[in-house]
Amino acid sequence: MIHHIFEFLKIVFVLAAIASIFYYGLCMWSAAAFLREQKTAGERAYPTPTLPGVSILKPLKGTDPEMYDSFRSHCVQDYPEYEILFGVSEADDPALEFVKRLKQEFPQHAIRMMVCEQKLGANIKVSNLAQMAREARYGVFVVSDSDIRVPPDYLRRVVKLLSETKVGLVTCLYRGVASGTLGSRLESLGISTDFIPGVLAARAIEGGIRFGLGSTLAFRRRDLQTIGGFESFADYLADDYELGKRIAALPWALLAVAAANGTSLTWGLLTAVLTMRLGVTFAVGWRVLHDRQALAMFPLLPLRDVVALLVWLVSFAGHTVIWRGDRFELKKGNLTRAGR
Repeated sequence: MIHHIFEFLKIVFVLAAIASIFYYGLCMWSAAAFLREQKTAGERAYPTPTLPGVSILKPLKGTDPEMYDSFRSHCVQDYPEYEILFGVSEADDPALEFVKRLKQEFPQHAIRMMVCEQKLGANIKVSNLAQMAREARYGVFVVSDSDIRVPPDYLRRVVKLLSETKVGLVTCLYRGVASGTLGSRLESLGISTDFIPGVLAARAIEGGIRFGLGSTLAFRRRDLQTIGGFESFADYLADDYELGKRIAALPWALLAVAAANGTSLTWGLLTAVLTMRLGVTFAVGWRVLHDRQALAMFPLLPLRDVVALLVWLVSFAGHTVIWRGDRFELKKGNLTRAGR
C-alpha cells in the first residue's frame, strides 16, 4: 500500500514539475511580448494630448517605511495641473504628520487633508475614497497606495495612455524595495519573480488586463460613476481588482499590462525548473521591472517559494483578515467586521 502511495506521489511531483516548466515558459514569453509592445509604443508618434487636471487620491491609515519620500515624489511631477487629496478615517492618524510636513515644503501645491467620518462599508479604504471623490476637483482620478514612489514623468505617462478613447483604466507594474529584514527581502523578491510574472501571463492569456493593481489606478470620474462609484464595492476586500474588473466590463473599455523514478530524471527536472525560474527572474525582474535586487537575491528564491506555499495552505484554515489593526471576516469576497 505504501509503495503505491509513493508511486502516485512520484507521478504527481513529475507532472507538477513539468507544469511549472511550461508556466515559467509562458511567463517569459509574456514578458518578451510586453517588452516588444513597449518598444513599439515608444517608437510610435502620438499627437500631443491635452493634459486634463488630475486628482490624486491617497487613502491613509498608519505609517509606512519611507512614507514621506513616497508622498514627496508625487509633489515633483512634471505636470501642469493636479491636486493631492489625503484621506484618513481618524483625526489622530499618525500619517497626517507627514502630510502637514508636505504642505509646509510645497505651499504652492494643492494638497488637502480629509477626515472621512462616514463608514460606507467594511472596507475603510474604499469608504474613504468614496468621500474623497466627492471633494475632488478634476475629472481624472489617480489612486495609489501610500507606499508607492514614482518618477517625475509618472502623471504624464499615465494620463497619456488614458487619453486614448477606448482605454478605461491605466494600471502600473511595480517593484518592491527590500529593507534589511528577511521578510522584506522575500516579499520584494516575490513581487518581481512571482506576482508580476503572473500578471503578465494573465495579460497574455486573456488578451489584455481585466483587473487593476494598487500601485496605480487611473480612470475618469464619469466611468467611476457609471459602475456605481466607490460605494458599489465598499464591502469587498480586493478593491483594486474590483475597480479594474468593473471598468473592463464596460462595453467600450480596455485596461492599458520532486521525486521521480530515478536520480537522473529527478535532477534533470529540478535543474529545468530552476533554470526556468531564473529565466523568469531575468526576463521580468531585470528586463521588465529593472529590479537590480532580484538577481542578487535569487538564492533566497527556494525559501521564498516554500514560505509562499505554506502561507497559501494555511489560508484555507480560516477566513479572517487583519488590515492595519482591524479584523474582518471574508465571505465570498465581501468583508464584514469580525464580531459583528
